[in-house]
Amino acid sequence: MEIEAADRQAAGGLAELYVRYAPAGFRLALLLTGDRALAEDIVQDAFVKVVGRFGHLRSGSSFEAYLRRTIVNLTKNTWRRRSVERAHQADALPELRDVEAADGAVVERMMVLRTLRSLPERQRTAIVLRFYEDLPEGDIASIMRCPAGTVRSLISRGVAAMREQIGGERDA
Repeated sequence: MEIEAADRQAAGGLAELYVRYAPAGFRLALLLTGDRALAEDIVQDAFVKVVGRFGHLRSGSSFEAYLRRTIVNLTKNTWRRRSVERAHQADALPELRDVEAADGAVVERMMVLRTLRSLPERQRTAIVLRFYEDLPEGDIASIMRCPAGTVRSLISRGVAAMREQIGGERDA
């Protein structure tokens, strides 16, 4: 009888963690992958992995950081397996000419997403973690397992590439 109560309490705690952290994890995965279904799969896989190692976490407050790192790692592994598909993802967005010119915000957002998806995976990850997740370089370096200088370089080169590509699309 006590075991069943403990199981229900643990399940309630897991559900609470999922409700709290899964939406942000989904948005992160969606920005990294550009594919809703893949993002959902990655978040579910990441959640299962993190919950499976929950007992090994030093503190409950590190759950979010561990989940974020797991999402980044699973995304990276997915791109390794699907490197050919990545080239076609940027083409999946509708042409900018097909969108009404009156809605400049939509066109601008599509341009940013298209250029973000065209970046190499490490640059895209660094930019999303910095500007979407609003993480400091040290935390990004920890998540990406690289030096902070590398993070600065990835962000700098990625932003420069995005500016160049967006500037070229606006001129066209």
